[in-house]
Amino acid sequence: MASIFIASLTYTVPIARIDAALEAHLAWLKAGHEAGHFVAWGPREPRDGGLIFIKAASREEAERLLAADPFMQEGLADLQIIQWTPRFDFPGLEAFHG
Repeated sequence: MASIFIASLTYTVPIARIDAALEAHLAWLKAGHEAGHFVAWGPREPRDGGLIFIKAASREEAERLLAADPFMQEGLADLQIIQWTPRFDFPGLEAFHG
């Protein structure tokens, strides 16, 4: 059974560098979603980073997936990975079930 991991990215470069890599980052996110790995994502406010909710069999798999993120490959952000076990969700959030 898959687990849910929350990847918290914190930008380490000026926002102009983030914007320059954003198209590739979004394409990577969409491909991961189509493959069934990424459940949800979006920027934090203020815009100093973002969150990605990942469905993966293990932390190692989540780390492998995240290593392919253009933001990570270009050294644009720091990364924290949190394993999360949802105990409650409301209708419409079934994708968060492991």
